Amino acid sequence: MTIVAGIDSSTQSTKVEFRDLDTGELRAAATAPHPPVTPPVSEQDPASWWEALEAAWDAAVAQLDAHTTDRPVAVSVAGQQHGMVALDADGNAVHPAKLWNDTESAADADWLIAQLGGAEAWAHAVGSVPVAAFTATKLSWLHRVHPEAWRRVVHVLLPHDYLTFKMTGAFTTDRGDASGTGYWSPSTGEYRWDILSIIDDTVDWTSVLPSVLGPFESAGTWRDAIVAPGTGDNMAAAMGLGLEPGDVAMSLGTSGTVYAVSESPSADPSGAVAGFADATGRFLPLVCTSNAAKVIDAVARLLDVDHDEFDRLALAATGDVPVLLPYFDGERTPNRPVATGVVSGLRSDVTREQLARAAVDGVVCGMLDALDALAGHAPVTGRLVLTGGASASAAVRDTLSALLDMPVVVSDTEQAVATGAAVQAAAVAEGVEHHVIQHRWGLGDATSVDSGSMSEASAVNGVRERYAALRDLPGISTLAQR
Repeated sequence: MTIVAGIDSSTQSTKVEFRDLDTGELRAAATAPHPPVTPPVSEQDPASWWEALEAAWDAAVAQLDAHTTDRPVAVSVAGQQHGMVALDADGNAVHPAKLWNDTESAADADWLIAQLGGAEAWAHAVGSVPVAAFTATKLSWLHRVHPEAWRRVVHVLLPHDYLTFKMTGAFTTDRGDASGTGYWSPSTGEYRWDILSIIDDTVDWTSVLPSVLGPFESAGTWRDAIVAPGTGDNMAAAMGLGLEPGDVAMSLGTSGTVYAVSESPSADPSGAVAGFADATGRFLPLVCTSNAAKVIDAVARLLDVDHDEFDRLALAATGDVPVLLPYFDGERTPNRPVATGVVSGLRSDVTREQLARAAVDGVVCGMLDALDALAGHAPVTGRLVLTGGASASAAVRDTLSALLDMPVVVSDTEQAVATGAAVQAAAVAEGVEHHVIQHRWGLGDATSVDSGSMSEASAVNGVRERYAALRDLPGISTLAQR
């Protein structure tokens, strides 16, 4: 039996999966937590990721030992996108890593956009318009706010790059993760040194940034396993879900993402769609919201119910349901980094069911806005493939199915990011295209969603119109501020 490993280093934890190279069967899996974070300041010591990886890896090996003495022949790390890991000459962080959902660099995003000549210039240069999530803005923030730390910077990495470095000692990245920095162009496949010089024109950036590996290259070895290039979490998830042309993935985790694989690069001057590259040589236009399952979790906590009871409440709602803008911890799309949530239409007879319904509607409408934006930059002709924690919610699934004129399915892949990383490890180990592994492992299988009771329920009638009316209300952008 030959085994490959996929690693998902997310905001909350590290997950390790060991899979059979031939069949994709899961042989062992383990998880270790990361320190908790709460925006607007969202920082972690990158050393904690390495500790979690080693702990999860050792736990997975212990499970494997009950069945075989075999060890993984290849491994790939997928990491949370955008995070800034700035290291000194000894490989130590000069400042805690800024994560994707840290919004302290919002002012730097605005400044950088102006310096290059506006949003259209950015979209042309790197396929995306920077918001606070992007690494470029976080570098600008570090340069501006912590000049002493800045002077000690020798290497700048992304989270997955850092873990690959800890494994191999090499400073590498891949095209998928590089495309989320704001200073690497998916269309040309090159770093944009002119953008980096805006941040600091005294730095020799060619020695600071990692080399960009191709989809089938190796970064080195670790514990006798080939270390694949690794990639960003969304790029790995696309591989783990086995997306077909025309399919759209909607990931409903703490944050929300909507994305599709494309054969050509995209550039959206509005900034709603990020024109990323994927991990296989193609492209991955993507829309990201900062708030998804966390909104449902927060309202369930206020109602003091578990997820099953929350679903029951939401599905039972009748009458005038309030409208909720789900910008609880600032929002990325639309770009409102210091926003908070807004509820409209509260009455003295409001019910628990209506509050639960409002949370579901708010999350779903925000994700459908994201889908509408994506449709202008990618083929949206196949299925909507749901994944992430909130995809288990019957209320969420039914509402999406009732509001969409396309098939809605729930992916059978439980851990899309870790599985996608294992796909990359297998492709590098065998030297075959990623789709060969995906088809052999049966990735892309999914369970269809019926709209159920929601298809005839008055609860969905006009919900998007009511949401849009609140979202676009004059002054609401100012109202929803801290």
